[in-house]
Amino acid sequence: MNALTDSPLIYAVIFVILLVAELLYFKIADRYNIIDKPNERSSHTRITLRGGGVVIFAGAWIWAAFYGIKGHEVFLAALTIIATVSFLDDIGEVRYRLRLLLHLTAMTMLFWQWGMFSMEYWTQLLVGIIVTAGIINAFNFMDGINGITGAYSLSVLLPLYLLNERIQFVPDSLIYVTAIAVVVFLIFNFRKRARCFCGDVGAVSIAFIIVFLIGSLIFKTGDLSYIVLLAVYGVDTVLTIVHRIALHEFIFYPHRKHAYQLMANELKIPHLTVATFYMALQLVISLVLVYLPKCHYYYAALVILALSLAYMLFMKKYYHLHEEYLKSLEEKQNAEEK
Repeated sequence: MNALTDSPLIYAVIFVILLVAELLYFKIADRYNIIDKPNERSSHTRITLRGGGVVIFAGAWIWAAFYGIKGHEVFLAALTIIATVSFLDDIGEVRYRLRLLLHLTAMTMLFWQWGMFSMEYWTQLLVGIIVTAGIINAFNFMDGINGITGAYSLSVLLPLYLLNERIQFVPDSLIYVTAIAVVVFLIFNFRKRARCFCGDVGAVSIAFIIVFLIGSLIFKTGDLSYIVLLAVYGVDTVLTIVHRIALHEFIFYPHRKHAYQLMANELKIPHLTVATFYMALQLVISLVLVYLPKCHYYYAALVILALSLAYMLFMKKYYHLHEEYLKSLEEKQNAEEK
């Protein structure tokens, strides 16, 4: 990398380009009515533009335009596939089987990028697909209140930047430009009244990029404990799924049972406060891991155990509020039918 492309001026130019691109997208979304209408499962009450997170996908290609794609061709192609189908799902509805096929195709290409298609790794492919799909869906499921997706993404990108300074598993510029794209999105989303929502295209794109970054780190170091960089989202998502299974619910049906949803909806904690809490909690957990000289696996196990316990205690104390909400909603619907 030469001094010109690594200068702060170039990053400032990229910020301006992405900002203009986001504003241009708003005009397109407004023109073609790409909006998110609230319903009884939503944590918002206003009609808002959907898909503002497309700037994160755009950021990856802006990065490629400035810094080149050599060595990352497969990753960028895979990102383009998964982001495109996600955007089409934002503006319409893509058939489940087609969406699943394209997601699997993108994930397979990502494993190819990592060099997993060899006899050494073939037994790990299934686990890789499950974990990657889980992370992508976790980001998509958790994208429900103002600021949470962007803020949480920054709490993951900062530790990755610090680790990259030490280990160098990807170009620094990729992390920088991704963070810039997230900041541009947050300018319009980290508000009491968001101008846009991330949409599937944004949530899936940032999840895919983060999976690529963390996966590259793990392959470089052989240290699986770095998955704790996603511990907060991971525990909330997994335990919410377990809870819903215990309630005999279809887990892919929209709901408001995540811990952050109870905070924002039933406890009436401001969206930005909840988003900041999730960001700060993950950031503290990750920074301890970054500067912990050893015992990474013990630390990761302790973090997951502590978060799981906190989740269960929180649900035990406050979940009844959600049940009361569901009861009132049912009574309202019955009254309207009569």
